[in-house]
Amino acid sequence: MTETEQHQQTALSLAETVAARLAESALPEPVKALLHDALGSDTADAGTATTSPAASGRVYFDSLAVNGFRGIGPRARLSLSPRPGVNLVVGRNGSGKSSLADAIEVGFTGTRAHRPGQDATRGGHWYNLHNADSPKIELKLAIEGDTGNSTLTRTWTSQEFGSSEATFKRPGHGTVPLAEAGWDTALADHRPFLSYTDLDLMLTGKPSERYDAIATILGMDLLSTATNRLSAREKTLAAVAKETREALPGLKDALYALEDDDRAVQALLAVDTPGALDLDTIDALVAGLPPADDSRLAELQIEAGVHGPDLAEVGEAVQRLRIALADVEDLHGTDTENARLRADLLEKALAHTDRHPDDDVCPACGTERVLGREWYDRASRQVAELRREAKTAEDARAAVRTGKRNLQNLIENPKRIPVALADPWKAWTDCRQITDPVELARSAEAAATVLADACDAVRMHAGRELEERDERWRALVTRLAAWADKAREVERDKSLRTDLGKAVRWLKSLSTELREQRMERFTDATQGIWERLRQESNVDLTAVSLKGSEKANVRKLVMAASVDGQDAPALDVMSQGELHSLALSLFLPRATTADSPFGFLVIDDPVQSMDPTKVHGLAQVLHELGRHRQIVVFTHDPRLQKAFTDQELPATVFQVMRGEGSRVKVDCIDDPVAQAIGDARAIAATPGLPSETYSHVLPGLCRIALENAFLEAAWIRHHRTGGSEHDLQAAIDSAERLQEVAAFALFGDVRRGNDVKEEVRRLYGSPACFLILQCQKGAHPDGATIPNPHRFVTDVENLAQKIRKPEVTA
Repeated sequence: MTETEQHQQTALSLAETVAARLAESALPEPVKALLHDALGSDTADAGTATTSPAASGRVYFDSLAVNGFRGIGPRARLSLSPRPGVNLVVGRNGSGKSSLADAIEVGFTGTRAHRPGQDATRGGHWYNLHNADSPKIELKLAIEGDTGNSTLTRTWTSQEFGSSEATFKRPGHGTVPLAEAGWDTALADHRPFLSYTDLDLMLTGKPSERYDAIATILGMDLLSTATNRLSAREKTLAAVAKETREALPGLKDALYALEDDDRAVQALLAVDTPGALDLDTIDALVAGLPPADDSRLAELQIEAGVHGPDLAEVGEAVQRLRIALADVEDLHGTDTENARLRADLLEKALAHTDRHPDDDVCPACGTERVLGREWYDRASRQVAELRREAKTAEDARAAVRTGKRNLQNLIENPKRIPVALADPWKAWTDCRQITDPVELARSAEAAATVLADACDAVRMHAGRELEERDERWRALVTRLAAWADKAREVERDKSLRTDLGKAVRWLKSLSTELREQRMERFTDATQGIWERLRQESNVDLTAVSLKGSEKANVRKLVMAASVDGQDAPALDVMSQGELHSLALSLFLPRATTADSPFGFLVIDDPVQSMDPTKVHGLAQVLHELGRHRQIVVFTHDPRLQKAFTDQELPATVFQVMRGEGSRVKVDCIDDPVAQAIGDARAIAATPGLPSETYSHVLPGLCRIALENAFLEAAWIRHHRTGGSEHDLQAAIDSAERLQEVAAFALFGDVRRGNDVKEEVRRLYGSPACFLILQCQKGAHPDGATIPNPHRFVTDVENLAQKIRKPEVTA
């Protein structure tokens, strides 16, 4: 399958394909949200442009400048046309070709091709002995959509190969470390550098390495990364659920062991409730809140906090009451007491007189005329005098009443009385009903002492029991808290686990489908290249497939072949040259997949061990790839250049020469424009040729030169505007005349052929219009009239060079 066909089949990127599939799927919205999150911005922003320093468009070489690196001393420069096409860099062994090829790879990666077991960061004698002071690699790159070139620069801080530093300068974004260009993954997956060592490793590496090399280029990283993300989340949640589930039996056993502790009983009921966990109860128990019922634990906590009467306070109240009683007793039978009694008697007599003012008879003895006014006044004065004498007795009795009341006020009933203290507490509270102050003082003092002692004993016993219980509970409560946290997490994430499972299954199903499609295309491309390279070989490559998975311990790339119709493993039946061709068949589709951001492919020494027929096949393959890729081949073998020439396949050829002091010079000795101009100049320099040669053949060759110049200008113009390469190739294929090719180069539209003449006059002057007209007449029966062939060819060459300059056509 050609890359054109691949472009047609992959019109949508993987991100766009996944986004479209996800949008049309019947998945629940929460599952879609998970997928969008796992897939990241690649699907959410599929097809949108980026303004970051990262290089997002396809990349082509403009030039390479090297000094002080390997076989290159002073600065050497290789200038390319940054567009698809085949470039052959030729020269004898030791001329510096491989140093240039290595410089491209090292510039991008900081490492060189190596064999297993070797350290890729060790370069051996990598610096040039004639110019080791300031080794430097500078790559000018044309990135799709950019109006100017970017610069990749790698320098070294010491003679240690691993001490290099690389920067990337992109127009409009400044200079940043190379890592910010965003090529690390692509360099691994779509490695655009192919050395002889790489070819050897394609076949001699481990089966798993060959598997990985091909699996990565299928471009499924977006899906595999998203699957891994979701699977990791699902696995984490499942692990927590499993851990919680497996921890429950042991936790229940531990709670059973504390069955005499009501907290453990409540916790056991909370974790063993069918259908749902009672996490609120567990939280309350973990927080140390007491149980809500009259359990033994609650009783113990009450007992541990119980406090009886304050004996000091009770003793003081009893003492004051007894002092008041003593004072009353001391006054009994005294003149003070008699005064009070006489005052009481006289007050009664006065009250009788007030009731019977006309009666002067003494109610006690019956004596007449004794209760008159004189007696009344005298008796009133006497009552006042006696009351003053009786006040001491009244105060003593008031003190008794106050003492009694104060003592009874100390007798309180708590809300909850421990069972063990019910009797002594009742004896204490019964004292409130005692009216006799003497009995009250005695009973209260005795009851308070008994109750206080009982409270102390109960409190101490409850404290010891609680301490013992708390010690065992404390050892379990941390475990219970941790389990409850995980159980709550599991309960919260139950629906999420279900959604993650659905998302992972959807991704895996889609991955399998798209993977099979892409592997089929890769297999077709590999077989197609093999068919070109095998030439006269009787070995058929019948199938290429991947066995296993990325995470499998046993995974391999299976290459099935047949020899004269008999099935056999490819690696077992192929010769060294055939194996070399097979390695190319595997590498080239990998490096030139449509998903690769690299528009170039660098190949060093690809024709070793190949017989001439396979070299011709390789030229055909490279020519086909050159329609969509910038192919740069370094070779000392003249057979490859000859294969292009013999089959009249266009290629730009550079000659590398090495002089004293490691001075390396690179000259362009042939390209499609120069080749046509050279052939035309040879005709102009040959006298005596038929007139048709000058009127038809020579202008036809000049026309080819101008067409190639316009094609180059069209490609560069289109690339700088960020247009689709597939659309560009389709437009070029549809342009049948020079005028249409020129219209595409000048305007980006083959339909504007009528505007070409005026634009050419504006850009290059009126003589340019005449030259183009003469070249076109060469295809007509009458041909062109060219008075001075030498001058005509020179003028066409100068015009072609102006047309192909990017600053003119951009």
